Amino acid sequence: MNCPKCGTQNPDDAQVCTSCNSQLTQLPTPAESVKVTTSRLAIASLICGILTFFAFPAFLLPGFNSFLWPIIVIAAVILAIVFGIIALVRIGLSAGKLTGKAFAVIGITIPTVLFLLIFLHALLPRKRSIAFRMVCGSNLSGIGRAMLIYANDYDNQFPRAGGTGTIWQPSINNWQADNRFDAFGLKPDGTGGYATISSSLYLLVRYAEVTPKSFVCQSGDLRAKIFDPVKYGARDKEPEDLWDFGPEPAKHCSYSYHMCYGPYTLSTESSEPGMAVMADRNPWLDPYTDTTGFKWDDQTKTGGREDIKKYQKGNCGHHQREGQNVLFMDNHVYFEKEPFCGVKDDNIYTYWDGSDIQQGAPPVIGSRPADKLDSLLVNELPNEDQK
Repeated sequence: MNCPKCGTQNPDDAQVCTSCNSQLTQLPTPAESVKVTTSRLAIASLICGILTFFAFPAFLLPGFNSFLWPIIVIAAVILAIVFGIIALVRIGLSAGKLTGKAFAVIGITIPTVLFLLIFLHALLPRKRSIAFRMVCGSNLSGIGRAMLIYANDYDNQFPRAGGTGTIWQPSINNWQADNRFDAFGLKPDGTGGYATISSSLYLLVRYAEVTPKSFVCQSGDLRAKIFDPVKYGARDKEPEDLWDFGPEPAKHCSYSYHMCYGPYTLSTESSEPGMAVMADRNPWLDPYTDTTGFKWDDQTKTGGREDIKKYQKGNCGHHQREGQNVLFMDNHVYFEKEPFCGVKDDNIYTYWDGSDIQQGAPPVIGSRPADKLDSLLVNELPNEDQK
C-alpha cells in the first residue's frame, strides 16, 4: 500500500506509514465496494406474471363466472408489464447495483405471450375457414368444367347414370361391373334399373378424367376419404373402370348433386344459368350435421330465412355452418350464406311437398324437384344410416 503523503510503499496490512508515521486508510475490498441487490420491482413483475399465467386458464373455463376475476386478470397483466419495464430501466441505470433482469423479462413475457395466443386462437380459425372454402370451391369449379366437357360429348346432357326410367336408390347393382347394364341392373333395352347420386358424378371419373380426389372436401369434410379401389379388393381395376365410389360412396364424396333421376335433368341447352348444380353435402342427408331443433319460421314470408340466420342449421356442416359452396349451371362457384340461392330464390336442399315451394321440406330417398327450375341437391347417406 502506498502512503498518500510521502508515497512510501508499505505492507498491505500496515496502519501507519513506516517512513512518515502518517495514518494509512484501508481501501474497501471489491466485495465491499459495490453492494448488489435484486430489484424488488423485477420480483413483483415475475409474481404478477405467474399470477396471470394461472389466472387466464381459469378465466377461460366454460361456465366460469365471476365479476372480480376479470379485474384481477387485467390488473395482474398491467402490473406485470409496468413493474417489469420500470425494473429493466432501473437495472440498466444502476451500474450493476441492481440485478433481476431475467425476472423482469419473464414477468413481461408471460402476459404478452398469453394475449398473443388468445388473439391467434380467435383469429386463425376464421382464416382457416376462409382458406378451406377456397379449396372446396376450387374442387367444384374443376368439376363444373369437367361437366361441360362431358355435356359436349353427350348431347348437352349433364352426367346421369343408368338409363331411361332409372330411379334413385342407396346403392347400385355392381360397382365393379364390366358394363353399365350389369352395373345398374338395366333391362336389355337400356331402361329401368337403379343408381346412386354419386354414380352419376362418377361418370366424370370414367369419361372426363376427373380424379376421385376432386370429390373430397379434405379441409371441411374431415370424415370423407379419397376413394381407393384397392381398399375394397378391386386390385385388378383402375378407377376409370368402375361405376361408383365403391360400396360406400357416401364416405368418398363430399358433395351433393342435382337429383337427376326423373323428368328434370340438367342440360346446357335447356337449363337456366342460375340453376344450382352441385354444393357441399345436404345437411338433411348428413348424419354428422346436427339439424335437431330446427324449425321453419312460419311467421314470416321468407321461407325459414330468419331461423337459418339465427341458428345456421339449414346450412351445410362442412364450413362451420356459415354457408356452402355452390356450383351453378353457368359454371361459377359462390359461397352462399343461405341455401335460398336457386332459381326463384328457392332452397337448394329441400323439395316441394305441396306447401311453400321456396321453403320446401327435407328430402328423402326418392324426392324429386318440383319443376325444371327447382334445384334439389342431394347425396347418399352412409350405409349404416340408410333405411
